[in-house]
Order: sequence, then C-alpha cells, then structure tokens
Amino acid sequence: MRNRDAFSSCHPVINFFYFFLILLITMFCLHPAILGISLAGSVVYAVYLNGRKAVRFSLAFLLPMMLLTLIINPAFNHQGITILAYLPTGNPLTLESILYGVSAAAMLAAVISWFSCYTAVMTSDKFVYLFGRVIPALSLVLSMTLRFVPKFKAQLHVVSEAQRCVGRDISDGGLLRRTRNAVTIFSIMVTWALENAIETADSMKSRGYGLPGRTAFSIYRFDERDKMILLWLCFCGGVLGWGALTGGLFWRYYPTIKGAPLTPMTGCILLCWAGLCLTPVAINVHADRVWHALHGEEAVR
Repeated sequence: MRNRDAFSSCHPVINFFYFFLILLITMFCLHPAILGISLAGSVVYAVYLNGRKAVRFSLAFLLPMMLLTLIINPAFNHQGITILAYLPTGNPLTLESILYGVSAAAMLAAVISWFSCYTAVMTSDKFVYLFGRVIPALSLVLSMTLRFVPKFKAQLHVVSEAQRCVGRDISDGGLLRRTRNAVTIFSIMVTWALENAIETADSMKSRGYGLPGRTAFSIYRFDERDKMILLWLCFCGGVLGWGALTGGLFWRYYPTIKGAPLTPMTGCILLCWAGLCLTPVAINVHADRVWHALHGEEAVR
C-alpha cells in the first residue's frame, strides 16, 4: 500500500535540489560508509513510497544487479597488490578488486533506487514549472519522456487486450502467427506514440507555450516549511562539501585500500549525510504523527 508522501508536497525547488545533492554525492564519492548510508536511505524511502512494490523491485532487480557487478569486476579488473588467489585464466584475484566491486554495486543500486524515488516525487508538471521558462522546448520533451513509459505500458495493455478479443493475441497460433500479431501490436503502438506526441506538441503550441511574456498559473508556494528545509539542505551540502575539500571523505581502492581515518570530523560528516538521506522519511514521519494527533483530538471531541 502506497503511503501519502509529505516530502512530495514541498516546493519543486526543494525536491529537485534534494535529489540533485543526493545523486551528486552518491555518484562521485567512493567512501564505503557514504555509499552504504545512501543505499539504505534510498531503499527505506522507496519502501515508504511504494510499499511492497519497492521490496519486490529490490529483490528482483537490485539484488541480482549488485551480485552481477560484484562478480564481473574481479573477473575483469585485476588491479591491487593483495592477491587472494589465481583465476583459471591465470589472472590474479585481488582483495582491492573485490571491494571495489562491492562499492560499484552499492553505488549503482543506490543511484537506481534514488532515481525510482525521483520519478515518484518529481512529476512532469514540477519539471515544467522549474524549467519551462528557462528551456521551454527541452523541458517539454523531458516531461513527455518521463511520462511516456507509464502511458506506453497502459496503452500497450489496452491494445493487447483488444487484439486478444479478436483472436490476434501473441500467444495464439504458431510461431509465424505470433510474430505477425506481435508486429501488428508494435505497429499500432508506434502509430499511437507518434500521434500522441504530435497532438501534445500542437496543443502546447496553440496555448502559446514557450512564447516570451506568457504567464502561467502555478499551485506551488514557497512557505516557511520550505525555507526551513532549504536551510537544512544548504547546511548539509556545505558540511559535505567542506568534508570533501578537506579530505574527510577521501577513499581509494587501488593500488592499496586507503581512506580518511575515522575522526570526530569524519563522524560528524557521516551523521550529517545520514540525516540528509533520511530527510524525506523524517518529514513523512513527522507529518504522520501530526495527522494522527489531530485525528486523535477530533475523536476525543
């Protein structure tokens, strides 16, 4: 069951800046604690957003992908000085390559998991609101792209059901007939996609989208809550940026494993990063408590 996400109700600037900050640090920092906290935070938030669906996605897609990355890296990357064994090909299996594979797997899984949260929070109308005046054509194309996949899946289900009712399902008949039915369905979907894109472009053009001086109605307001969250995000970004510049987040895997020692400064940076990764969940937990408290008072009355 999907929960109501209070973080999605924040201003689009807050949502976009949060994911930009999270993804930037996750993709360019190799510190294992940073990657582990990022992966855990993304999975927790994804589970809060999508419930069992996120759990199935993690088990069916993220976990096999991590295992595949973990296996591939030591098989093809033989850097490092700590040799554990020799592969049948004669190449060494090093501890550094294994740990780097674990790091790469965690990074890839965390980025994909955060992007799944991003697509649930940053809807197409928020993206157009942020970039519609700066890059109107590109923002329209990107928003159409973001909503194309779910619309395409829904329309594909409708077309497949219609074809099945007239005896043209891809599971009916021999191989040649199934192939012909699949090509027919694909042709229908391509035609639908092109017509839908043309209709959307003509509709936006007729409304004056992208013209200079055009005004647009917006339901988004930057309130006090958004200001407080923005200050928190700027604080966390400043602390993490300072930690990166001073070497507090330094970590390498080749030729030897070496990283910044665990000091009070590093601990504070990691605590700040954990707080940043859990910010949406904390906002949702607080909103849930307020909601239950208000409804509890109404029930007493």
